[in-house]
Amino acid sequence: MRTPDLSLRPRLAGRPVLLVVLTAMAWLPAPAVAAAASRPNVLFIAADDLRVDLGCYGSPEALTPNLDALARRGVLFERAYCQQAVCNPSRASILTGRRPDTLRVWDLRRHFRETFPQLVTLPQHFKAHGYTTVGLGKLFHNQSGAKPPFPFNDPPSWSEPPAFSDGPHWADWVEEDGGAPKGKGGAVQRLDVPDEAYLDGRIAGAAVRRLGELARDGNPFFLGVGFWKPHLPFNAPRRYWDLYDRARNRPPAAASMPKGAPALAGHTWNELRGYGGMPKNGPLSTEQIAELRHGYLACVSFLDAQVGKVLRELARLGLEGNTLVVFWSDHGFHLGEHDLWGKTANYELDTRVPLIFAGPGVAAGGRALGLAELLDVYPTLVEASALPAAAGTEGRSLLAQLRDPAAPGKRLAVSQHPRPSYGNQPTHMGYTLRSAEHRYVEWRELAAGAIVARELYDHRSDPAETVNRIDDPALAAVVRAFATEAARIIANGGARPSPRP
Repeated sequence: MRTPDLSLRPRLAGRPVLLVVLTAMAWLPAPAVAAAASRPNVLFIAADDLRVDLGCYGSPEALTPNLDALARRGVLFERAYCQQAVCNPSRASILTGRRPDTLRVWDLRRHFRETFPQLVTLPQHFKAHGYTTVGLGKLFHNQSGAKPPFPFNDPPSWSEPPAFSDGPHWADWVEEDGGAPKGKGGAVQRLDVPDEAYLDGRIAGAAVRRLGELARDGNPFFLGVGFWKPHLPFNAPRRYWDLYDRARNRPPAAASMPKGAPALAGHTWNELRGYGGMPKNGPLSTEQIAELRHGYLACVSFLDAQVGKVLRELARLGLEGNTLVVFWSDHGFHLGEHDLWGKTANYELDTRVPLIFAGPGVAAGGRALGLAELLDVYPTLVEASALPAAAGTEGRSLLAQLRDPAAPGKRLAVSQHPRPSYGNQPTHMGYTLRSAEHRYVEWRELAAGAIVARELYDHRSDPAETVNRIDDPALAAVVRAFATEAARIIANGGARPSPRP
């Protein structure tokens, strides 16, 4: 295994990262440069908690005609991975092009600007080069309230105040006779209501209207549309539930933790347990499992329908030919596999994400098999739009794969997650290195950096990651190669979280 360039913290001629970023700010030009016709627009569409349960990814259940159509006219990345399987760190990573350890962001409360106040985000880079940048929905994290001086929806990134960008997920609930829940209500809701009764329906409507306005303006635009589904609660209009026959829906495969997995690899699915009707401890009933998996599929189809509304308007306005579209999810999700519900782990179902590009210069109907990371999206869109490169980003442009999906990707994708999964003071960090054939995980104690547990999964024979083969003599050489690479990665920027008030 050759050593790839996977440093977790950027170093440039020995200068600290912050100095590099601040220096980069000096040369950013004022808005307004090239003619609109020479610049592609960008439609940047995000989903929340969406694993690769889409028709275009081979799901036998999910009904996603609009995303399937998008994949047919563009390039679908089969092996794309997030940097941390929870919302805030993952979104901070893709929108800054930097790893969680660089940003010092591993939880839901720390804003990346606490570390780098002058950092230039992806939409901010486009804004600085003459684009109108508009943010609708959940793009950055949706932490409620502004923690001065850094609101989570990041106003510096946008040409106008972002909308539909904050508030708790559980508040996306249609009031019935009993009114809205004061806190988390049930984990599912299905009512005969229009799409606009839920937040994603309203976001899609706003995106359609804003596209028309942007078309009339004639300025190149970067439109971010962040949908909140299929994140819990699994709320969708009844007609999306009715698309599925529960009797035909599959139970979770590999429903127990991998054989030989360390305790640190799992979690207690606290997010789900906080919803009404869910047990505070212990297993779910067979009916609860079926209901939740049904609700997730309903939300996936609901999301797909909203994406379709936006894409159809893009085509109707004649913008499709000059607009780069990228669709992504911040991380995956467990639906009972590995006896887990939610994200916040380092397995394939947590870290693998859908990633689809379409538009000018993108090969139609391509499937890229090479590894990619979400932090690669920033340099990709910058290069594809012929903008000057952004300083300090740690991803690698995927433009070669957009033009030729058979082009090689990365040799490794790197993700991580702390333990505890949520909280102010993690005690351990798990780093996972995914190659084309294996997943290696290393759990380190943060105070001293000692390795306390390791995992290795062989995707050639065990794609569901059911057996930890870290002690298999037949894979000893593979383990040594991964361990060497992990040691280099940790040495170049391992996490050292500081306590938070």
